[in-house]
Amino acid sequence: MASRDDIYLLIAAGTIQFDLSSAPLVDPQRICLFADNNRPVECPKVADHLLDASGQAVAFTEPSQDRSFDMGPDQMAEANRRLQIVRTYQAGQPLADGVSERTVRSWMDKFRRAEAVQGSGYLGLLPRVHERGNRTPKLSNQTRALMMQFIETQYETLKQKPRLHVYGALVRACESQGTPAPSYRTFCGEVKRRPSYEQTLKRKGRRAAYQLEPAYMELEFTTPRHGDRPFHICHIDHTELDVELLCSNTGRNLGRPWFTLLTDAFSRRLLAVMLSFDPPSYRSCMMVLRECVRRHGRLPQIAVVDGGKEFESLYFETLLARYECTKKTRPPAKARFGSVCERVLGTTNTQFVYNLAGNTQITKEVRAVTASVDPKNHAVWTLARLYDRLCEWAYELYDTTIHPALGQTPRNCFADGMARTGLRSHRSIPYDEEFRMMTLPTTTKGTALVSPGKGVKINCLHYWSRVFRGPTVENTRVPVRYDPYNAAVAYAYVGSRWVSCCSEHYGVFRGRSEREMMLAAAELRRQWRDHSRNLQLTARKLADFVASVEAEEALLIQRLRDAEAKHVYRAADGCPTQSGGDGLLPDDARPTPFKGEMAPRAPELFEEY
Repeated sequence: MASRDDIYLLIAAGTIQFDLSSAPLVDPQRICLFADNNRPVECPKVADHLLDASGQAVAFTEPSQDRSFDMGPDQMAEANRRLQIVRTYQAGQPLADGVSERTVRSWMDKFRRAEAVQGSGYLGLLPRVHERGNRTPKLSNQTRALMMQFIETQYETLKQKPRLHVYGALVRACESQGTPAPSYRTFCGEVKRRPSYEQTLKRKGRRAAYQLEPAYMELEFTTPRHGDRPFHICHIDHTELDVELLCSNTGRNLGRPWFTLLTDAFSRRLLAVMLSFDPPSYRSCMMVLRECVRRHGRLPQIAVVDGGKEFESLYFETLLARYECTKKTRPPAKARFGSVCERVLGTTNTQFVYNLAGNTQITKEVRAVTASVDPKNHAVWTLARLYDRLCEWAYELYDTTIHPALGQTPRNCFADGMARTGLRSHRSIPYDEEFRMMTLPTTTKGTALVSPGKGVKINCLHYWSRVFRGPTVENTRVPVRYDPYNAAVAYAYVGSRWVSCCSEHYGVFRGRSEREMMLAAAELRRQWRDHSRNLQLTARKLADFVASVEAEEALLIQRLRDAEAKHVYRAADGCPTQSGGDGLLPDDARPTPFKGEMAPRAPELFEEY
């Protein structure tokens, strides 16, 4: 008897030919061995007698397959009823009411014909209702061709015309060509018989038709879509969690956090999770990979990502290339390619977030949101506390719950896969200073200005190093990197090397754990971002106030000018121009008013000055 190792040895030596693309070697029910390149030898079980005394492969007889027939439940029930009546008639017993002897003899004749031709008399008792009647088409070929033309050119277009409107145009065309028009029911039936995927694609586009796209069927043995071992294929994705968070210091509302995860497609295990107020960027992608190395000491062989710009960064691709991790981009608008991570993102909300105070489920119904139920008024969680509970849920609860697609827990599936495929120690990555330096992100511009006496400004924080004192360095822009885990230290590229820079908050962050510094730095960046947004609002208010002051100032100036113009008018009338403190002449210096006819008449006003 040949063992598995003997068979593997013969395959490797070329004595036995094997098609590696047909089935995996570990599946004994599907493999086929070949004594040469022409004659197949089917092997139901590898451990059976596969070789004879001369070393030649033994041929197994292929079992005959039973023919399958297209029989519906109603057809089978009717055939069973007829068979029972035939047997009753053959036994000489009276027939049931409603069944004549002529009908029974006809059934017996069909039974004998089917037995002689098809090998089974039972098939002759099956009813042929679908073959009854005149089923030839009633419409002429010209009408049918015209109807198909209007469906393709008028209905299946991006205009999305209603069927009734297209049918009306079809009736007019039939009348003009002198051919009978089909009924509206016939027209609608023909529209419904059209392929739904192609029809939706033409009327609504590829996104709407994606739900109707035929499923991909693997007809040949290829790499499993979710990998064949742990760390083979992993997915990276982001989502904004449906919960409002508060500042740990001031209690102010900081909004909703972003959740980034790295999940193993084979075992469905969450390898690393990250939480931050920063929107998706290559920084969050690098940080989740950094967390994966910190926890497991390795990176995946293939990282599946979507078409987001955060996955196209130079630093992110350099990190993957440096540690031999292949990036695969999912096709756009095809969510099934990311179903593994998309489902986890939804499960995170339904199983964890929706049980927290301040969750934003009610905001999906905007009209139902009032001040008493507004999630912002019920928020109690901070980023640090939520991250601790999120890690507990991801690494303990979710990891030890039976997954419906696996039939076991992700942790057990991961352990079984590692035991079966090996630890692959050559893929291990030490979590040292070199790796951490490769994962450090940079700012939006990538560089920072060296200000004399202050250093570089990164994320609204100043960092200083002694090398900034050089006259050739001051007032120049240098490449910079910062550590999202540690706001106390940043790095600048000066003099062909990276130098460490200390933060102005070094005393606050010194002695903190890595997780504390990460969460504190994320909260600090969010506060500065809110401050910038509030600064814009403050500047707008200040501008409105200054505008109102300037408008009032202009009005006061105009009033002063009008008052001064009055003196000119008085001088033109022959009145002295010397005025007192109130702008008028004193009482003893005022002229005597005119009396009678000598009094000047008041000037006639034509318009208001």
